[in-house]
Amino acid sequence: MNETSAWPTPPAPVVPLEELPPQPRAPRIKVLHVITKFWAGAGGNTLVSATGMDPRRYEVWVAACEGGPLWERAEAAGIRTVRLRRFREYISPPDDVAVLAQLVALIRRERFSVVHTHSAKGGFLGRVAAWACGTPVIVHTTHGPSFHDHMSPARRKLYIGLDRLVRPMTDRFLDVAPSVVRQAVEVGIARPGSIAVVPSAVELDDIPDRADPTVRSELGLPEAAPVVGTVGRLDFQKAPLDFVRMAATVGRTRPDVRFVMVGEGSLQEDTRREAVRLGVDVLFTGFRPDAARVASAFDVFVISSLYEGLGRSLTEALASGRPVAATAVNGVPDLVEPGATGLLAPPGDPEAMAGCVLWLLEHSAEARRMGEQGRDRVRALFDPRRMCAQLDREYTRLLGLAVPSPDDAFDPSALGDPSTNGALTHAL
Repeated sequence: MNETSAWPTPPAPVVPLEELPPQPRAPRIKVLHVITKFWAGAGGNTLVSATGMDPRRYEVWVAACEGGPLWERAEAAGIRTVRLRRFREYISPPDDVAVLAQLVALIRRERFSVVHTHSAKGGFLGRVAAWACGTPVIVHTTHGPSFHDHMSPARRKLYIGLDRLVRPMTDRFLDVAPSVVRQAVEVGIARPGSIAVVPSAVELDDIPDRADPTVRSELGLPEAAPVVGTVGRLDFQKAPLDFVRMAATVGRTRPDVRFVMVGEGSLQEDTRREAVRLGVDVLFTGFRPDAARVASAFDVFVISSLYEGLGRSLTEALASGRPVAATAVNGVPDLVEPGATGLLAPPGDPEAMAGCVLWLLEHSAEARRMGEQGRDRVRALFDPRRMCAQLDREYTRLLGLAVPSPDDAFDPSALGDPSTNGALTHAL
């Protein structure tokens, strides 16, 4: 029975539909995802959100800035795609007005039932455009806070003010972790009672559930040496210099430990120089498309971020059973529970992080058990089918339709050809 109406679930067909005369199909629900950058963690989650919906019921579109590796995957899965010219991550009024005009034209032309926005810039422009066009349902997902304590007070105030400005234009807020939900309500960017937790799913089939034995020889790491590593952009948010400083402290106590950093970014050269200055040997692999496979060989996985919604690399590391030491920021403590699924340290404190890493190395049996519990939790909580079933319930409830039961969750493997959506690339 529907939780918002008395309309019952239809009975099972007496005769298979293919044996009947041609029957008219109910119109599909048209959903537009708007995100700033269609790559990295939020982009990957948006891809899963788009491709995991039942194409017999949904026609799904994605609009974002040009570039990134996910467009071809989306189109191959039957998603309609729109690359928005002049879309910039930073505030740029002339470009922002141009992108807003593109979105308004698209939404007016296609008459979407749901516009689902993601990230700060995409969330602002997408919601304004959808509201201006009278879109029936507007949903926004926060993958991580657009503001943090490490930006200037004026900039932080501006970002919070912009989020508050579009709050009345939003029918439903979704967040990736309970702590991020609480923060959104407390700073006034989401109305109490209008927000729910929808864990950011990861493609679990692509993540090994235990260490890949080929990684160490591939990277030239000794088989017997403990390996401590991280995966992520080498930029301010991820605090890669703190990882190097932690490594230097750990290395003084445990010179047998090897350190690995997977990723690239604006602080790559600064991070290398810091490693040289401190005399710590760190293997920098650069960007790796198989980062989850590489991370599965780490004895301890480290997250040194200064702020983080939840962290896709964190969920992937836990999914492969890695013991985790992470900074206690934003949604991370919702997943890394001290003594159960890992250890926590304050952000910006490499010495405290080193203490956590050393404890995990010196208590290998307990660390292994934490990793196993983290793996079990992530593989249950972050399953793509579970996330998409939650989105399905949110969309249908907001549209006043019969809310599907958990037993009716769509299984993508049940369809042979994913192109049911009729993938097209649109240029604006």
